[in-house]
Amino acid sequence: MDIEGIAAVVTGGASGLGEATARELAARGAKVAVFDRDVDKGEKVAAEIGGIFCEVDVTSDEKVAAAFAKARAAHGQERVLVNCAGVANAVKTVGRDKETKAIKFYPMHQFELAIAINLVGSFRCIVHSAAGMVDLEPLADGERGAIVNTASVAAEDGQIGQAAYSASKGGVVAMALPIARDLMNDGVRVNTILPGVFKTPMVAMMPPNVQDALGAQVPFPKRLGQPEEYARLACFMVENPYMNAESVRLDGGIRMAPR
Repeated sequence: MDIEGIAAVVTGGASGLGEATARELAARGAKVAVFDRDVDKGEKVAAEIGGIFCEVDVTSDEKVAAAFAKARAAHGQERVLVNCAGVANAVKTVGRDKETKAIKFYPMHQFELAIAINLVGSFRCIVHSAAGMVDLEPLADGERGAIVNTASVAAEDGQIGQAAYSASKGGVVAMALPIARDLMNDGVRVNTILPGVFKTPMVAMMPPNVQDALGAQVPFPKRLGQPEEYARLACFMVENPYMNAESVRLDGGIRMAPR
């Protein structure tokens, strides 16, 4: 699919991987709608790339529908959706209080939140986007749309404390093939990226020595991933019409240790 001139939606587009993807799509000529909860950052990114900002909470059907309606009023029906909205947490399944040694149960609301945002939120946006894509005029090869989802290497190499995060990202990987099959007769492709350790805003706030230690764990190149590298892969998945139902690790060859 040629990115020039198409409409695109990027969830989590105000920062990190989403921001880099929104900027890369815009640089290649797309009309980009930045979906995010952070109004200040979202409006800033949208203004800088000549796009539109849509405030959205991916856990809400109503807010997701309203965001897509706003984006389409400005740019028309999107042919591209890149899902980058997500959260991370780290809590052991069962722990102990450091002082009393009492057993601590997993706070279930944190598990449910990770699933609600990372997995259900991604699927919610896919449904809303694909419902519009399937009525578009087909392009070459009968293609109507392309969807890129963000999982994580934690889907395969979950570390201590990542039960909720790994479960949510594993679900993102698992649903790619059946969704691609659901949409195959409508010309909509679905692919997934599993990023490794990237220099996102959360990581960038860590002390330099911690960042260096994380980067040193990567076989090659021995550094953190750059959001722009994720963005280029996302655009490749959009542009290459034979990329479908694939889940691709982007991690410099790292395999995560237990901790």
